[in-house]
Amino acid sequence: MRALIGRSREKSRLMEHYTSKKSEFIALFGRRRVGKTFLVKSLFEKDFAFYASGIQNGDTATQIENFNKEIRNFGRADIAQATSWAEAFENLNTLISELPQNGKKVIFIDEISWMSSSTQNFIFALDHFWNRWVSSRDDVLLIVCGSATSWIIENIVNNTGGLHNRLTDHIQLAPFTLKECEEYFIENRVPISRYQMLESYMVFGGIPYYLDLFEADRSLAQNIDRIYFASDAPLKNEYGNLFRALFKYADSHIKVVEALASKRMGLSRAEIASVSGIKGGGTFTKVLDDLVLCGFVNEYMAFGKKTRDRLYQLIDPFTLFHLTFADKQKRVTENYWLHYSTTPAHSAWSGYAFELVCLLHVPQIKKSLGISGIMTEASSWRSKSASPGAQIDLVLDRSDKIVNLCEMKFASDEYAINKAYNMKLREKRTAFINETGTRKAAHTTLVTTYGLKRNEYSAEIPFQLTMSDLFV
Repeated sequence: MRALIGRSREKSRLMEHYTSKKSEFIALFGRRRVGKTFLVKSLFEKDFAFYASGIQNGDTATQIENFNKEIRNFGRADIAQATSWAEAFENLNTLISELPQNGKKVIFIDEISWMSSSTQNFIFALDHFWNRWVSSRDDVLLIVCGSATSWIIENIVNNTGGLHNRLTDHIQLAPFTLKECEEYFIENRVPISRYQMLESYMVFGGIPYYLDLFEADRSLAQNIDRIYFASDAPLKNEYGNLFRALFKYADSHIKVVEALASKRMGLSRAEIASVSGIKGGGTFTKVLDDLVLCGFVNEYMAFGKKTRDRLYQLIDPFTLFHLTFADKQKRVTENYWLHYSTTPAHSAWSGYAFELVCLLHVPQIKKSLGISGIMTEASSWRSKSASPGAQIDLVLDRSDKIVNLCEMKFASDEYAINKAYNMKLREKRTAFINETGTRKAAHTTLVTTYGLKRNEYSAEIPFQLTMSDLFV
């Protein structure tokens, strides 16, 4: 098995539960392909007392038969075949009750939402299994896992029935950061510069499965062509599969995502409903909540606005990349990215994609600014009276009476501020101060790939970060 990269906090929490002197019930969740199953197997596979995974689109009979098969695989072929979830979990109890008493017994139930999708009886049976048998023991680590984050939160984490407050811990596994991507590429001997890692993140995000598709003897452009644009590309159908694996009725989720992709600064609820054609109401609210919980959409307030004025922004790099280039994927045969990456159009796409990467690395930006320990709220701001389009994508509102107005610029070399852009930055800062009425010191902060080229305007930027500051 390949090495486990990063995940230090998650490993520490899981091992703490593994070494405790009581039974533990953990819910682990995160988007598809993020490495949940790999994390659990890397730590505990040798200690599995039982492991089963749900089958996508399988009916109840199929799921139970698969559960039966795994009971047999773990040494109990003599147990009568279960025909209900109650019987299936009773058999699981019999299996673990006859194991030696020494050491923690790890029970791993993967893609739990697929098991339960066709009947609520699964949740009742899981409830009974934990409360009747396992909770009174001191030697079981029960881990339930799935990609349908919203389902797990609703049915396991926030369960109002017998599983209420029964969880020991719940862990959301996030995509890799740039630093973890760098660790992955080094571990797998993929020769790639930080600049190329950054661009790969702009395309694929920090999804370990996507990184696994890289071939060390190909350039970044060749890898992007092979992984996404080629006629037999492994991610050819990933976009549709991604949402349909997470949500039972994914069409509404896809419509919302595509509406958000059309507006980089984000949309309000009313604007999303108008663009997507989905009527507001409980179902619409659940779709938005699902996308936020699963990490595709960021919910935030514009600077100085009230809670009801929240905006929603698409923040998943691969989803944005697909929606930008899906048409090319259908028509291109080979070497599209190799040619596209040298065109002016690439600069337009990369500017927005780089901003998105920065928004996904706000903790790293704070650390590089030396303000990790300072209470800070991240938001955005859009002018209503200054020149059209005056906006700041990332505002860091700090409790030490400072506001960082962050501008992000992607370039293949040092970025040179010219007279026109310097004037634009001044006008933005002035408009921000005047329109918000802030009494804090507002400082323009520039995040670029290789830093600023020194000239008569560069000294006017008090805070300057480079892409290396995103790798901390």
